[in-house]
Amino acid sequence: MISVNEGALDIVEGMLDWEEELKIKSYTLKNGSTVIDCGVNVTGSLEAGIAFTEVCMGGLGNVSLFTDYIEGAPFTFINVYTDQPSISCLGAQKAGWQIKVGKYFAMGSGPARALALKPKKTYEKIEYEDDFDSAVIALESSQLPDEEVMRSIASECDVEEENVYALVAPTASIVGSVQVSGRVVETALYKLSELGYDVKKVVSGIGRAPVAPVVNDDVRAMGITNDSIIYYGSVVLTVEEYSEEIEQLPSSRSRDYGRPFYVIFKEANYDFYKIDPYMFAPAQVLINDLKEGKSYVIGTLNSRVILESYGVNKKG
Repeated sequence: MISVNEGALDIVEGMLDWEEELKIKSYTLKNGSTVIDCGVNVTGSLEAGIAFTEVCMGGLGNVSLFTDYIEGAPFTFINVYTDQPSISCLGAQKAGWQIKVGKYFAMGSGPARALALKPKKTYEKIEYEDDFDSAVIALESSQLPDEEVMRSIASECDVEEENVYALVAPTASIVGSVQVSGRVVETALYKLSELGYDVKKVVSGIGRAPVAPVVNDDVRAMGITNDSIIYYGSVVLTVEEYSEEIEQLPSSRSRDYGRPFYVIFKEANYDFYKIDPYMFAPAQVLINDLKEGKSYVIGTLNSRVILESYGVNKKG
């Protein structure tokens, strides 16, 4: 049986051996749980961003970084691929767990969700749940969790407190920018699932997206990191069979498409529920249909909006 928590723990143990090189810092709390700061009180690094993303995918994804150009300007890009897309993307990587304990709040993603079944309907759709004695969670937050938070996570996952590992990075950080862009395949799987397509029929997924420049504001960072996927993320999915739902997959099918996410979010009074959820998808997708032996390209990249979102100033 595939265990996303076991796969993630192997990567976490490697991170703990290379803290100084990765520019991260770990803490063992009084209850024995482990918190790994990847950007709250430390700088973090590109390499830590790669590891963070691979942890989120339960060790079932491969991640690399490279440089490419958008209208002549160089940017960092991420490349992600997986041969277990429904489990790695929806069963692990999806940010499907809101952690609320006392005054602490964070969006939780990663393999611990597969132990706590957060949300349960996702695991019913993909017919998967994990069974492992350790829980690894990734928290998108500008604060580190305390013993009470880690105790709550342990209880939800039905593991001992000393067997809980939490990786933490704010959106406005190097690791935050890398790991959000690393969700480019995940957003495709998530939207397909919401459209009614059986994501278990997705055989493999590979995608790339620019990594947003780091800004010093978490709300604005949330906007530009999402824009990396919405306006310039591209994905190739190999599927068992094509269906009409797939034609609605690109972000351009959303009613809110066409402006930077931060602008839309601000106009919605910072209320996520007023934004079309179908906007959270890659800009362009190629579908390889194994049943018919055909391929289809849907959507297009939008350099104008992505450069506007990034606020890039060319000085010649």
